Parts: sequence; C-alpha cells; structure tokens
Amino acid sequence: MKISGTTQLACLLGHPVSHSFSPYIHNYLAEKCGLDMRYVCFDVEEDQVEAAVKGIRALGIVGSNVTIPYKIKVMDYLDEIDPNAAIIGAVNTIKNDNGKLIGYNTDGVGFVKSVIEAGHTLKGKKVMVLGAGGASRAITVELAAAGVNKLIICNNTLAKAKQLGEQIKERFTKVSIQIESLNMTESDLQGVDFLINTTPVGMSKQKDSCPIDEAISPPKGLVVCDIVYTPHDTKLLLWAKTNGLEVVHGIGMLINQAVHSFYLWTGKEVAAYEEILALLVEQGVINQ
Repeated sequence: MKISGTTQLACLLGHPVSHSFSPYIHNYLAEKCGLDMRYVCFDVEEDQVEAAVKGIRALGIVGSNVTIPYKIKVMDYLDEIDPNAAIIGAVNTIKNDNGKLIGYNTDGVGFVKSVIEAGHTLKGKKVMVLGAGGASRAITVELAAAGVNKLIICNNTLAKAKQLGEQIKERFTKVSIQIESLNMTESDLQGVDFLINTTPVGMSKQKDSCPIDEAISPPKGLVVCDIVYTPHDTKLLLWAKTNGLEVVHGIGMLINQAVHSFYLWTGKEVAAYEEILALLVEQGVINQ
C-alpha cells in the first residue's frame, strides 16, 4: 500500500477492535476502486468517545464505522441521524460530509441486500424474525422499508418486541405487525416466507444450539436466514438444508453492510461480494 500526502483516511471506532476484519474489506475496496484511501482501527476508551468523534471532523477523516460498545453513545455527538438509524436507535457508520457528521446504520441494509442478491423478493412477503435486540431492530426497520407485508417479531420478552413493533408501525403504516414468543410450534411457520434468526444462538460457544425446535417440519418454500456467520453453517441453517430449504448465510449481511458504508463515504457502488468472501476465507477470518 502506498501512502502519500493526499491519502484520505477512514476508520473503525470501538473497544476492542483488534479482532476486526473491516480493514481487509475496506482497504480491498479502496484499492479496487483506485482510491487514495486507507482504513485503520482505533481502540477508544469510553471516556474518549466524544473526542474521537470530534477527531473525525478535525482530522478530515472521510468516515468511520462504529462497533461495540459505542453504537448508541456516538449518536450524542453527531450533527444529524438518518431517519431509519433513529428508529433503530444505533449508528454503525458515520459520514463526514464536509464537516457535517451524519450517522447511519448499514446492518439492516446489508441484510436486505444479501437476501436480494440470493435471488429473493421481499416486497409483499410474510417474515418471521427471531429476537428483538439491536440486530433485529436494524433488520426489521429495513424489511419494512423494503415493503414486506407482515412482520412477526418473536422474543422471550414480549414487551421489548411490542415496543419495536410499535416504533416500526409508527413510520411504516402499511406493514402488519404480530408479536409472539420464541417458543414456536410447527403451525406458527405456516404461510411464512422468510425465517430470520437475529439472536446469538448458534454462534461460537452456542454453536451446537438452534433457536428453534429442530423436530419442526417447515413448510416448503420457506427461506431461512441467519445473521450468525461463525460457523458458516449454523445449526439453524443445517436444519433448513436437511429439510430442503434455501438459506441465506450471515456472512452476506456482514460483507454488504461494509460495502454500503464504503458507498456512503465514497459514492462508489461496488459489486465485490464473491471477491471479499474469498479474501476473508484466504485470511482465515471465516471458514466455509
């Protein structure tokens, strides 16, 4: 990589950040587009978050990603929040628009794009979402924006799911909202077009767990999605494949949310999913 006096900088703010593979993705995209831009990670202590955000403006950094635990905290120091990010209540991308810092959330956008790239249509569909946490908020908001007909939000804490449903309904009046517990039965899946897991069940230490009863026989045509990307084939996706269903892997959302952040900063739309996936496999970040 060549760095000159005109090299622009993009970055990641969070704590910790040493495990991040965002630099792999964004530096690859910058090189692919021929941009004189580099991406680095900054490990920021909690009492320095405000100073770090102000530093984006002061140093002319083109933009930043934000990871845990600061996706909510950074919102206090921005000049403007994208309407969908405001509903989600969290920001994972900051754009420096000539000194004006604008907050976005690209997680849901990345998920929707991964579903569309897999050849599926969301408009007019009935979607069941497992979980009502931060990832669910990002995804359900963008699903509503994409024109789904009905959202079934399943969560153990029904009040949390209901609150999310009300916030979505307030802005997206045409979408129908239904609240259910996570203890679903076979009949609950009848008529559902997409089943999406936004909970951490199935990842890392929980890799042998499935968010639903694996004895359930799903309806034909159901598309099963999992935002967990490690392991690549979660227990939920293996259940789906065993039942002959199409699946959408979590790595798609991860790659596409990064690509959308890159677009917000640079205006460059890049079709590089397969290339980035191959890069991450080569680097040992994920195992297919």
